[in-house]
Amino acid sequence: MTVFYEFDEVDMFTVGTIGQPGSRTFFLHVRADGKRMAVKCEKQQAAAISQYLEKVLSDLPPVEDRPISGAMELNDPGETLFVLGPIGLGYDRSNDKVLLQLEEMGELDDDGEVIDDENRGHVRIYITRGQAAAFAAHAGNVIESGRPECRWCGNPIDPDGHPCPRMN
Repeated sequence: MTVFYEFDEVDMFTVGTIGQPGSRTFFLHVRADGKRMAVKCEKQQAAAISQYLEKVLSDLPPVEDRPISGAMELNDPGETLFVLGPIGLGYDRSNDKVLLQLEEMGELDDDGEVIDDENRGHVRIYITRGQAAAFAAHAGNVIESGRPECRWCGNPIDPDGHPCPRMN
């Protein structure tokens, strides 16, 4: 069964994690039309969305209305629709909203091609510039709250240390 949702009005779009730094699972969370949806993603995907949104917003008029920062917290992602694969991002000037298309990671064949591309899940949402700005700021905080980086090699440091390749 293929999952497909499209929402022109979104109540909330945020990122959150479950677990401890070093073993966190990231989720994009969407609430619209009384439905809650979660899509499992990688930390790098959340960071890429945040960076894109910041870039788009830098070319637009300043944002006047943002969701309250406490409304961005994710305590329970709920049921996960799918694991995130390709991400489509754009800006629709006609309605002054940012478009995000979240697609399910497909199963790959031996050549790296997606098997059964037509049955992958899709969630297409339009968010306001204020929601985009709030997401970008919140995502930055969530990502930075992970493990600290080693000042010599840049790799994350676990609570019990790490074997630094530059110190060997």
